Amino acid sequence: MAKVDLVQYLVNRHKECHSPCPEPGPIVTISREMGCSGTQVVQMLVNELNYRFEFKGGEPWRWIGKEEIQNAAAHALSLPPDEISYVMEAKKKTMMDDILHSFSSKYYKSDRIIRKTVKDVIRSIACNGRVVILGRGGVAITRDIPRSLHINLEAPLEWRTLRISERMHIEDIKEAENFVLSIDKQREEFRNYFGGKNTDYTRFDITFNSMTLTIREIVDVIIKAMEVRKFIY
Repeated sequence: MAKVDLVQYLVNRHKECHSPCPEPGPIVTISREMGCSGTQVVQMLVNELNYRFEFKGGEPWRWIGKEEIQNAAAHALSLPPDEISYVMEAKKKTMMDDILHSFSSKYYKSDRIIRKTVKDVIRSIACNGRVVILGRGGVAITRDIPRSLHINLEAPLEWRTLRISERMHIEDIKEAENFVLSIDKQREEFRNYFGGKNTDYTRFDITFNSMTLTIREIVDVIIKAMEVRKFIY
């Protein structure tokens, strides 16, 4: 499915599933520390699910990330995607920024409305199910759904720092480490943004060490857990 089609799909699901579903899911969320291979895991997971198992009603498993969620929420609010990008980074406007922005922009929407729309879009995706959500506080927003599985990818800081240093051509190791830690903090803040700090809603079901396990091994274990919980047959 093309990216444009996926955004339209999310918008349609948001409209159709605004009220609670009788049995939302199944859904898998994958969070990761900076430097762990989140995108490769979700891509292989979705490919394997669609290859190994028949999909209900002709709808294959799909995965979504930050860009698709941001675009769908912006579409629902009739806003340019850039206008809500700060929310996707778990940032908040000050009261003065909010007041000034309300007078200076025809696209003004409050933080509360934007956050609620982002949350509603993700809940709508969960309503339809058969989706893997990468990041974006998925664990906090969908933790209460019985047919949900929440995965976390982690690894030692030194290993992740070396990977990012090589990938992004950052020669100063300390600079690379500070970058890794800043992204880790940002992702944690996004989960807390929707689930609340130090709550059960940000806990994971399974945590993998990306340094010692291959992507294939991680995907195989996730699929086995989905089978055990009868998400797939």
